[in-house]
Amino acid sequence: MADDEREQAVQAAIAGEMRLLDPEVRASPAQTLELLDPEFTEIGASGRRWDVQSIITAMSGSVSAESPVKVSELSGAVVAPGVVHVTYFADNQGRRVRRSSVWRLAETGWRMYFHQGTLAS
Repeated sequence: MADDEREQAVQAAIAGEMRLLDPEVRASPAQTLELLDPEFTEIGASGRRWDVQSIITAMSGSVSAESPVKVSELSGAVVAPGVVHVTYFADNQGRRVRRSSVWRLAETGWRMYFHQGTLAS
């Protein structure tokens, strides 16, 4: 995989990650489903395991336009052809969580396959 292809893959996954943090996208199950892999799973900061349907229900209204999630230390790396790992810190009204996502390329574009959040001090 050429360097420019790697960079394009990383940027596509990061763009998807940022879309999933957008309050308008989170409020729209249809838009959220476009970004989540059908086999999506998450281990939340609470330790709870989520699947596509449970996360769609929980995401609606979880981030407001008045207090968006602040992202820092955002980076990504291609770990295999068609697979990107994204990491960052998310601060949602003082609740800091280290986030880690695995994105994979599907026929419909980049979709989040796995996500984990770990509370940070």
